[in-house]
Amino acid sequence: MISDDVMELQKLFYQTHDYLNSEKKDRILILGIGNYLMGDEGVGVHTIHALSKTKLPDNVDIMDGGTGSFDLMPILSQYPLVIFVDATMDGKPSGTIDVIYPKFAADFPTVLSAHDVGLKDMIEALEFQNQLPKIVLVTVSINEMIPMTITLTENVQKSIPNIVSKILDITAKITIEN
Repeated sequence: MISDDVMELQKLFYQTHDYLNSEKKDRILILGIGNYLMGDEGVGVHTIHALSKTKLPDNVDIMDGGTGSFDLMPILSQYPLVIFVDATMDGKPSGTIDVIYPKFAADFPTVLSAHDVGLKDMIEALEFQNQLPKIVLVTVSINEMIPMTITLTENVQKSIPNIVSKILDITAKITIEN
């Protein structure tokens, strides 16, 4: 028996715009977003570095997306599914991990750290162009941004293995049908 979350992930992967002409049509992109020089705000980028040392499924690509910008649009539009990893200042305890399945830009959390406007604008632009991939958003709660440091606070640093585990769990539930 297939669980409901597996069915939802399969729908996310295949019910999207036409990727038949894309080399990436059977691939998943994990995109870490954040400013590496702003302490905990860079947790998405730190997670990508941790994933780079992990055995990933053959159909998974990883990318450091930095602070996100419209430059990422042509890359994102090639993938049917993108897993974003990003910090959020949502008032939850530092290091709290949430997995969200937004369908529209408006479904993103209202407080996505320093690059909130740019990321939402990019998502809205892809949505407008009918090139929006399905998105899984993995957020990590942070309490503050500390300029000019690459060091994560203890709770956020300790959350990275759990983030990696959640991402591996999500990618393992998606099978590619040729």
